[in-house]
Amino acid sequence: MSPRAVAIIQARTGSTRLPRKVFEDLCGEPMLARVVARVSAAERIDAVVVATTTAPGDDAIASMANARGWLLTRGSEDDVLDRYRQAAQEHDAEVILRVCSDCPMTAPDVIDRVVAAVADDAQCDYAANNFEPATYPKGLDVEAFTRAALEDASRSDDRPDWREHVTPYIRRHPERFKHTVIRDTEDHSDLRWTVDTPADLALMRRLITAAPADAHWRAFVAVQRAHPEWAEMNQHIEQRRVPS
Repeated sequence: MSPRAVAIIQARTGSTRLPRKVFEDLCGEPMLARVVARVSAAERIDAVVVATTTAPGDDAIASMANARGWLLTRGSEDDVLDRYRQAAQEHDAEVILRVCSDCPMTAPDVIDRVVAAVADDAQCDYAANNFEPATYPKGLDVEAFTRAALEDASRSDDRPDWREHVTPYIRRHPERFKHTVIRDTEDHSDLRWTVDTPADLALMRRLITAAPADAHWRAFVAVQRAHPEWAEMNQHIEQRRVPS
């Protein structure tokens, strides 16, 4: 029997460059709802949890989760690593998939590849598709790790700036955690499909209007490649860097 795989989607309203972006409309649905739907379509995921904070500003996320019947955990605003530990404990996760709520193109088949790398290999502690050199569009990034690795990191990581990003401790200790790198056969890493700014949101709306909301991510690649000028909409946006 495969270990229980739980996707944990971190979500909050306090983003600085685009506040309350999880509620932004993407063709009739809030962005967070779109992320939940695409993650839920992955075959290797047994449960999907929205992990928000206990801050009053995130009551709206909790209300949406309750209204739509989503699993929910509320935890620390700044210590996101502990929020994941809490969510994994509350929902009996054995393998955890980390997903960000600002990635509306999250791909079920990519999720399945990453989860399988951990779930099907008893020696693997962590798998991700965003190691350099990256091949997937920015915004299809997902990470999977064992409950044991998560709890080890939660006990051992004493850097608040790393804990905010959940996995730096695991990524930076390959001697302690066995890694598996997932890459695609084609390089589409020049595409930016994450939503941090109004320009990112405008591109997502254009792509989703041009293809069905549940389309395969390669269909969206084809649409954007057919309109190379669209890349100019957000190519100037600098991605927030994880501290080294």
